[in-house]
Amino acid sequence: MSSSASPALSEVSLAHPQANKNVAIWLFSCAAMVFIMVVIGGLTRLTESGLSIVEWRPFTGIIPPMNEADWQTLYEKYSQYPEFQKINAWMSVEDFKSIFWLEFIHRLWGRLIGIVFFIPFVWFLAKKSIDRATKWKLWGLFILGGLQGLMGWYMVMSGLVDRPDVSQYRLTAHFGLALVIFIALLWVALQQLSPRVTTTASSTRALQLLCLIVFTALSGGFVAGLNAGNIYNTFPLMDGQLIPDGLFVFDPAWLAPFEDHMTVQWDHRWLAKLTFVMVLVFWWRAGKWDLNPNQRFATHLVLLAACLQVTLGITTLLSVVWLPLGVAHQAGAVVLVGTATYAAYKLRDAS
Repeated sequence: MSSSASPALSEVSLAHPQANKNVAIWLFSCAAMVFIMVVIGGLTRLTESGLSIVEWRPFTGIIPPMNEADWQTLYEKYSQYPEFQKINAWMSVEDFKSIFWLEFIHRLWGRLIGIVFFIPFVWFLAKKSIDRATKWKLWGLFILGGLQGLMGWYMVMSGLVDRPDVSQYRLTAHFGLALVIFIALLWVALQQLSPRVTTTASSTRALQLLCLIVFTALSGGFVAGLNAGNIYNTFPLMDGQLIPDGLFVFDPAWLAPFEDHMTVQWDHRWLAKLTFVMVLVFWWRAGKWDLNPNQRFATHLVLLAACLQVTLGITTLLSVVWLPLGVAHQAGAVVLVGTATYAAYKLRDAS
């Protein structure tokens, strides 16, 4: 593939893993499960259900409450922590059940992802269906999955001390690690379908765009962690101004992008605008490149996902984070990351 409108960049051959369609299908399935996990996580966050289970039991935690005595025990444990004492003291056992089940499903789905990944992995290893390079990548993914479970509990712990809310730093780290796992699963799966790739100027630009998209998504993690989307619910102006008074008015100022509600939301707005403009530029320039139909389709997908995500972001803000829109906006971020990952890989596809 050549790029007539982009700076010349010599193509460098990479080590090619062995293609295996069955391995690709398995990894795409795992990526789809991670996507669903992020959606469930968004629901858990927006319904304030994430602190309803105050213990981390990696193995016995798969067993749900079986009788009223179990429910009473869980309720009493929950009542000892700040969220119940400061916000949900009105809750009865029946009310508690409504927030418990969503967090239970969230944790159960995470364990299921681990099983769906590990058992086929062992099978493919036994069958010698995975080449050496891919094997080590998959071991790395398995370790990342375990770290994600630990990160999830580390995040929950931050809401069990004084403030009945999880740390925005830990929430963003949890979300960011989910994106890393999602991207890696897609990338390795694509390698199993089309292993012959080369580095080109266009693929490099697509990877740079992917990095910007992920950075913007992470800024959204701080918005979610601080509930900063529940204020300044107008667009395009914010508090009646393009650059509102009070930005970076925080002590110390360098923490404003992470802890000041106004600054956090403003940063995310402008990062989103920048990302959308860069997607438009990428798509326009790609129209001048010598691409095959599959590659051109990949660039169209990125544009479509970006348009959808911008629409969801604005409507979510204007609705003061209406639950269905808030969840859709988080899902849209993962879809955009996925399409950008696909485009970055397809633009390296030499087949």
